[in-house]
Amino acid sequence: MKRNCWEVKQCGREPGGRNAERLGVCPAATETRLDGVHGGKNAGRACWVVAGTMCGGKPQGTFAQKLDSCEQCGFFKQVVAEEYPDHVPTSELLELTK
Repeated sequence: MKRNCWEVKQCGREPGGRNAERLGVCPAATETRLDGVHGGKNAGRACWVVAGTMCGGKPQGTFAQKLDSCEQCGFFKQVVAEEYPDHVPTSELLELTK
């Protein structure tokens, strides 16, 4: 089974996670419009298109504000590599969230 961002990053912000009450539930863990993309639960394997996720312990802003840092993220690179050649382009993921 493919692992979601909260499993790989061990942030504890998934529903019921150890940090969910203190830091809030991560929007990637609840974004149902991306459920199943890249074999993940909700946006768990497309977190880079969801505003409000965390990176380095800090909440990230909008997609436009966070894209550069997300493209450098090890998890992003892992998903792209695992899904090659069937990786869903970011532009298509954004369309799914409208």
